[in-house]
Amino acid sequence: MTKTKVLLAEDDPTMVSLLTTLLKMEGFQVVALHADEDVPAAVRKESPDVLLMDVHLLHQSGLEILEKIRTSADISHTRVVMSSGANVREECFNHGANGFLLKPYMPDELITILKKTVNSA
Repeated sequence: MTKTKVLLAEDDPTMVSLLTTLLKMEGFQVVALHADEDVPAAVRKESPDVLLMDVHLLHQSGLEILEKIRTSADISHTRVVMSSGANVREECFNHGANGFLLKPYMPDELITILKKTVNSA
């Protein structure tokens, strides 16, 4: 059985390290992006099962990236879980997110929403 691939778009290096470790321990394959990497291009290259993306990246808006993904026919089907320290759940869903996590969240919340999001595909 192949591992579920998670593409991680997060600008906090500590969070990237923690999430990568946690997700790998839970059996996921993880590809972490650099803070200002071209996320839609990475989605095309990596073909992840799910993209876990922060709403506020270093010099980019996660919501704008999500819009680009949703309007690009070749990657519009990509499952996206957004995360933020601000409760912007409704705004994320309005932009096409499949899931939302309010920071700080517990590891089991993350694993549950990732599995649920991937299985709903």
